Amino acid sequence: MKTIDVFKALSNETRLNILKWLKEPEKHFPKQGAHLPKEVSMEGGVCVGDIQEKAKISQSTVSHYLNMMQKAGLLESARHGQWTYYRRNEQLLHQLAEYFKTEI
Repeated sequence: MKTIDVFKALSNETRLNILKWLKEPEKHFPKQGAHLPKEVSMEGGVCVGDIQEKAKISQSTVSHYLNMMQKAGLLESARHGQWTYYRRNEQLLHQLAEYFKTEI
């Protein structure tokens, strides 16, 4: 975990909100999975377009934010056809919580 990259990614209110929304995707993005074939599972994953719609920002901005968060390790993604789905990287978030407990 590159701690400084994580903190940079979290230093924006919209990016922080995206991470919060992805904690409970079924609550914040109820229509998920519409583009996925039945045999594909991206549990907890949310389509970029749905994140963009909720955040009320441009597609290029949301893509930049999601890419930044993924590079920091906060998000995982999976591409299915033309759709990319993002979800939280819970393992890294647990490491981050442990970092706060022990280092800060």
